[in-house]
Amino acid sequence: MIPRYTVSELMAVAVSRELRDGDHAFVGLGTGGRAFVNAVGVPSVGIELARRRGLDVVAQYGVLYEPDLAHPPRCFADPYLIRWPAKAHVAVDEGLDTFRRGTITVSFISGAQIDPYGNLNSVAIGPDHRRPEVRLTGPIAQTDHAVYAGRTIIILPHARRTFVPRVDFISAVGYLGGPGDRERLGLPGGGPSVVITDLAVLRFHPVTRRMELESVHPGVTIQQVAEATGFEVVPPREVPATLPPSPEELRLIREEIDPHGIWLGGGAR
Repeated sequence: MIPRYTVSELMAVAVSRELRDGDHAFVGLGTGGRAFVNAVGVPSVGIELARRRGLDVVAQYGVLYEPDLAHPPRCFADPYLIRWPAKAHVAVDEGLDTFRRGTITVSFISGAQIDPYGNLNSVAIGPDHRRPEVRLTGPIAQTDHAVYAGRTIIILPHARRTFVPRVDFISAVGYLGGPGDRERLGLPGGGPSVVITDLAVLRFHPVTRRMELESVHPGVTIQQVAEATGFEVVPPREVPATLPPSPEELRLIREEIDPHGIWLGGGAR
């Protein structure tokens, strides 16, 4: 019998299944709350779970290479990060240069809006970004993630205001307007691979490049996902339930990977 699990645990397990042997994964950094859990905590636990399955996955956190994920700092502000044990600390320009050199095989990104082709917005809400209704955090390194990474895994809360027909500003390119657009612009990366939310797992059709529903999380209906999405995502086929965490995966998360809830419980500041 599978024990009860949280949606964050389910999402982390879903991430772990997306990782491949030999991946060089880039995880951004943030502080506190649900945004931290989605952008940093879920990918971190997913990476460590993949390693426990025997996969060789290199983790990079900004300028940190292979930090000790089992002993994260309780605060992710710079003074604490520089003391986080890691195999290497590099300069900022060297850390971002890993994208341009094509060594990042998978990166994790998020945003305030996403459209059917995986374009993300983390800059501004409103039709005129020079006079926005809401000013957001900005792209930071998101542009490099989306252009150069071999593939991107997008982690978002699932809501109609987030899944929109057209983003107000493109801070991270997905497939732009459809098939062939990335190639016409000469973008070297592979583009978005999968979107993992608190309701479902969605993937991009290999021909149309539009996002479509791959699975719904246990207890979630297709109708709930459709109502929380501002564009059509239900494919003309049966949609299965997302495979839940196994008892062993939950044990690893709760006893070894995240026993203090820093990654998935929002314990970071």
